[in-house]
Amino acid sequence: MKNITQEEWEAQIAEDDNAFILDVRTQNEVDEGIIPNSHHIDIYEGQGFIDKVNELDKSKNYYIYCRSGNRSGQAAQLMDQLGFENTYNLLGGFMEWDGETTYQE
Repeated sequence: MKNITQEEWEAQIAEDDNAFILDVRTQNEVDEGIIPNSHHIDIYEGQGFIDKVNELDKSKNYYIYCRSGNRSGQAAQLMDQLGFENTYNLLGGFMEWDGETTYQE
């Protein structure tokens, strides 16, 4: 797992054809807005979170965020333990995100 700033996040994703953006917040938080092209799996689902994450392609590059950066850091560490090769945690999370946002469809 690597902690990265929003600037690093945006620069890396722009160059990364293998990027997968993962939002680990609660549904109520997701309803307030998301980073475009992100996929939602709530880390508070516990074993359900692990089960869903285990279905993902471990060779992709995972850009993970939550509200503040804490839960996404935990999710990235957990995913590393599960065999994911590249996980990136957004420092400051959605709270400090000043890039483009959208709403889940």
